[in-house]
Amino acid sequence: MAFIDINCDMGEAFGNYPMPNDIVLLDYVSSANIACGYHAGDPQVMQDTVNAAIKKGVAIGAHPGLPDLQGFGRREMKISPNEAYQMTLYQIGALYGFVKAARGKLNHVKPHGALYNMAAKDPALARAIVNAVHDFDPMLILFALAGSEMVTEAKNIGLATASEVFADRTYQDDGSLTPRIQSNAMITDDEQSLGQVLLMVKNKQVVSVNKKVIPLQADTLCIHGDGAHAVEFAKTIHQTLKAEGITIKAPTR
Repeated sequence: MAFIDINCDMGEAFGNYPMPNDIVLLDYVSSANIACGYHAGDPQVMQDTVNAAIKKGVAIGAHPGLPDLQGFGRREMKISPNEAYQMTLYQIGALYGFVKAARGKLNHVKPHGALYNMAAKDPALARAIVNAVHDFDPMLILFALAGSEMVTEAKNIGLATASEVFADRTYQDDGSLTPRIQSNAMITDDEQSLGQVLLMVKNKQVVSVNKKVIPLQADTLCIHGDGAHAVEFAKTIHQTLKAEGITIKAPTR
């Protein structure tokens, strides 16, 4: 039976101002990647989001990013592999504190934004992040861009991975995501996005911006919770996949 995980980045708010879609989106996802305070989030939001995910039975993952609140972690920074290791380990530990206190389980780690994209192409950064995850807990699963250096490095040391694909992002000919600074980086048409999702999940393929058909592994599907119709779109994807006979569940070891 075919299955797919649906994940969403969450907890990217501050204090008494949680992201309004997060709680509702938990009904339509199987994994939540929770910000750890570097690119977004704070202790209160981390605790609230962890508790909500546990209540809804959604798998919890740490979502470490670059220390760049103003740029929401989407601006590249020149960092060493050791710095990547340190900031990843630090943020996993921060979220794990709330997960343990709530008697929950930390299931996975998914780097955020520029850190994710940099490590997708840079073997040294990828290796540092993979080592941080493995050193914290070798039973964790790394969510990483399908075909990326992070997937390769994780396999080299036996760390489990979930190859990630994106519902609302366009792809380049090499399988990388189109940079957000480009006007065609995001897919704004729901029908086009849904068609891409079905192609990736059912056929393990995606069509690049230059109309090249690219094979890719699809273990977990990322949806974003900050769009104008995020909840409606998440519900549509959830219902469509189930109607196609595809089981939605979080990856496990």
